[in-house]
Amino acid sequence: MIPVSTIQEALVTLLPAAMNSQTVCTLLGAIGLQESNFAYHQQIGGPAHSFWMFEENGIRAVMTNPSSHDYALDLCTHFGLAFSVESVYDAMLTNDLLACAFARLLLWDDVHPLPSLGDVNGAWQYYVNNWRPGRPRPLDWPANYQMAWEAFA
Repeated sequence: MIPVSTIQEALVTLLPAAMNSQTVCTLLGAIGLQESNFAYHQQIGGPAHSFWMFEENGIRAVMTNPSSHDYALDLCTHFGLAFSVESVYDAMLTNDLLACAFARLLLWDDVHPLPSLGDVNGAWQYYVNNWRPGRPRPLDWPANYQMAWEAFA
């Protein structure tokens, strides 16, 4: 089940209003379903943490990108974390708001515009380009996207 209230809370309370939309919520919901089915905070047999399955390189990318650096720093301050990859990586095991905000920032860093709401194929490409999943499972994406779209309608 998609944690709708968590996604909405993270976007409304932790990030600027410009980073929130139905399109963003739908994409974050679909990515969470694709990555963990919102069931696991630790990748089974792998290193990733959070429902969005961040590895340290993804966290580092958000923390060092000029578009998201200051937001990432603000998030660490808000949650009382050191501004370090390790600190955020460890916190993502239990802090869904932090993880969701970082997932949004990873999307924010993409220079390409978000796909239009309802553009399943465009959303798939956006996900693949930003998450670079090791086992992408393209056949699962349409149902995951649809479920997320309905959750945030």
